Amino acid sequence: MDIILLVLHVFLSLGIITLVLLQKGAGASAGAAFGGGGGAGSVFGATGSSNFLSKTTAIFAVGFFVNSLVLAYMAAHRDIDSGSVLDSFTPPAIEVPAEAIPSDVPAPEASTEAGVESDAAAVADEELPPADVPAAE
Repeated sequence: MDIILLVLHVFLSLGIITLVLLQKGAGASAGAAFGGGGGAGSVFGATGSSNFLSKTTAIFAVGFFVNSLVLAYMAAHRDIDSGSVLDSFTPPAIEVPAEAIPSDVPAPEASTEAGVESDAAAVADEELPPADVPAAE
C-alpha cells in the first residue's frame, strides 16, 4: 500500500509540474495589451476564468494534498520494525564464579550519617590555607 501511494504521489507531482509549465502565465499578454489593442481586460487574465489546464491542475493539486496527508498519517501510525540486530539483542547474564572473587578484599562499609559527620568534622579540624593563597606542595 505504501509503494502504491508513493508512486501515485510522484505521478501527481510530475503531473502538476507539467500542467503548470504548459499554462500561459498571467503576465504573458501584458506586453501585447500595452503595445497594441486588446484593452485593459486582457492584461492579467485569460479569456476564460478556468479552462481545461487550470481545472486539471486543481484536481491534481487536491489529489496531491490528500495523498500527502494520507502518507503522513500512515507514517505516524505504523509499527516501527527497524530490523536492526541491536533490537533483538539481549545481553547475557554474567555469572561470576566464587573462585574469581578474592576472599581478602573487605566488603564496603555502609555509610551512615554519623560516619559522614565524623568525616566532615575531621576535614574541618585540618588547617586549610586561605582561598587566595596557593597551597604549599
